[in-house]
Amino acid sequence: MRHLGQITVFSGSAHRQLAEEICAVLGVELSPAHIQRFSNDCLQVQLQANCRQRDVYIVQPLVPPVQEHLMELLLMLDAARGASAAQITAVIPFYAYARSDKKDAPRISIAGRLVADLLATAGASRVLTMALHAPQVHGFFSVPVDHLTAIAELAKHFVGRDLSNTVVVSPDLGNAKPATQFARILNLPVAAGSKQRIADDRVVIDAIVGDVRNKNVIILDDEIATAGSIIELLERLREHRVQRVSLACTHGLFTGKAVQRLAAQADVEEIVMTNTVPLSEDKVLPTMRVRSVAPLFAEAIKRIHLGESVSSLFVNPSVER
Repeated sequence: MRHLGQITVFSGSAHRQLAEEICAVLGVELSPAHIQRFSNDCLQVQLQANCRQRDVYIVQPLVPPVQEHLMELLLMLDAARGASAAQITAVIPFYAYARSDKKDAPRISIAGRLVADLLATAGASRVLTMALHAPQVHGFFSVPVDHLTAIAELAKHFVGRDLSNTVVVSPDLGNAKPATQFARILNLPVAAGSKQRIADDRVVIDAIVGDVRNKNVIILDDEIATAGSIIELLERLREHRVQRVSLACTHGLFTGKAVQRLAAQADVEEIVMTNTVPLSEDKVLPTMRVRSVAPLFAEAIKRIHLGESVSSLFVNPSVER
């Protein structure tokens, strides 16, 4: 019979704190790994714990610098395979290349699929991730993928409040399904922006679909990077005279001038996110609240190892009121 003592967990340099939290919940030690850079700028990784016939998990979100962290992950996967691991799971809380999910211009690569192929080629026999930007990315992988959601964890933050005049708002129609799931947990109505992306950091929202006038709103998105979508949505919502505003997202990247942009929004009372992405001190605002997804990843890892259902974690999710 399999037991948790047969699990070996390693971490790249992207988010060691999350890996340590996951290990603490599992009750296992985080195994050491040595990462070094040669004089010619090449990386080398050495896994400093036995992997032979072990169930190996490598924790590495693809956060900036994304290419550095991706290369680390590929090297760690290859090292585990070369060390005769029985099963190797790439635990990628944030899969950055999920935004490259289609060929929307001539002669470009669908990088989300390419990186999925690289992970499998390097040695990943399974991928564990959270809140992919586009659901079709799940199908890019040739190995099994367990796709977690933080919807219930984010909803817990709002339990116990007076939400009688509150609407959940998605920045775009593409994110309406997760927003609807979130709203259903809290028994709230949902609205969405009609969004068109002009550039990586520029969007246009020309309308709000749904009734938000004079309402409190919880804006839910999978990811906040430059905050361009959020700022544009706030402008449209103010035209409807919304009252209290909360932001909630799974991945709080806050790239470029995102923190300064958000700090300037006086009507945003709080920004709630998970810890899939490390939050450096220079990006912290007094309004930010971080929810840990380490217990979710730990439970998923335990179920994968024991051969139990992971998807059952998210069938009709609910939170205690």
